[in-house]
Amino acid sequence: MRKKITSTSNNTLYTGRGDNGTTTLFDCKQGRISKSAFLIEALGSVDELNAYLGIIKVYSEMDKLTLKQGTKNISYSSIIEEIQQNLFVIQAELGGSKMFVDKKELKKIENIINQIGKVLPPITSFTISGGSIISSGLDFARTLARKSERRIVSVVDDKSRIINPNTISYMNRLSSILFAMSRYANHIFSIPENHPKYNK
Repeated sequence: MRKKITSTSNNTLYTGRGDNGTTTLFDCKQGRISKSAFLIEALGSVDELNAYLGIIKVYSEMDKLTLKQGTKNISYSSIIEEIQQNLFVIQAELGGSKMFVDKKELKKIENIINQIGKVLPPITSFTISGGSIISSGLDFARTLARKSERRIVSVVDDKSRIINPNTISYMNRLSSILFAMSRYANHIFSIPENHPKYNK
């Protein structure tokens, strides 16, 4: 979880307290902990994913990408924005807050995945990333989501933090929606999917 920025005597955006390779978290029950700890690695991975999604959000706004959901169109940027908001909740949970992602947020992304699944053909092979900037960007975000999920599971396995099961489910589904949105972006641009040939 990001700390509140406090100014020092010389008005810089650093404190220097982490120069020895340790940091503190929201609950501070553990005191200062190593920046190499599973918990800090998980926080960093989610932060990395969230920051990269910001780039994808800007590109999707430039391309005005939308997804038809029922009788209305929903923008890619609004979907990504909501995901980013949920990731901040997950970061807060990892940092020691009592908040966690509500199950309705999981249902929202499942509905979007199902909606895209009605339009695109079923997956019969691996897909080579590319085609368009937004598609390849979303596919890269998918790998960051998978990494974040693995890091959070490591925290659970390490018993360094009790994580709500909804969080694990949300992170697992997150990579699926990013992949679905990646495929759908190329579909919008009429770019065919490219599949590995395994040197045949």
